[in-house]
Amino acid sequence: MAAAVSAALAAAVLAPKVHAERADRSKPMVVEADRPGTVDLQRQVVVFNGNVVISQGTMVLRADRVEMREMPDGFRAASAIGGNGRPASWRQRRDGAGEEVVEGVAERIEFDGKADTLRFVGNGSVRRLRAGTVADEITGATIVWDNLAEVFRVEGGEPTAANPTGRVRVVLSPRAEAASGAASGAASGSTSGAAAEAVPLTPSRGLGGERR
Repeated sequence: MAAAVSAALAAAVLAPKVHAERADRSKPMVVEADRPGTVDLQRQVVVFNGNVVISQGTMVLRADRVEMREMPDGFRAASAIGGNGRPASWRQRRDGAGEEVVEGVAERIEFDGKADTLRFVGNGSVRRLRAGTVADEITGATIVWDNLAEVFRVEGGEPTAANPTGRVRVVLSPRAEAASGAASGAASGSTSGAAAEAVPLTPSRGLGGERR
């Protein structure tokens, strides 16, 4: 429990703001799957099976099975489950950050459009990539990205083959300005501008939630 709290605090305080691309909400949603799906108009539930790929703007969600429902208030909720030895995956560009993207994998990915949260459940891992290079990474049993509060929460779990200790882990790269300051300080022989080292601690959002 202490590890989970510590990791959550570290992610909330040290991680950069990671808003998902807001323009994606206005883009059409495209769904592809290998096997026929079902549409329950009474319950407002749609189920897709077999190599499901859902894309909306820069967002891409991949899973073996996806169940999506529309709430009475127009918001969507979805659950994506991996299969055949492959986890469910999600990838989306950061808002206002050029080509910087955030991607994550887990046994199950749950999206809540009204709360604007994304949950990575079961061997979750979320990474922020800058120019194709991993800048930050969070891994853990459960990772929750709260886009409204700009906070990651991560929890450990029972030991598994992928994570024998069951611990959470956060690795954060120095911010660009800190790294630049460190380089300047080193060039001038000063140590006052040294950048902090990445925090080795192991844990990291989607779907347009609001009906267009």
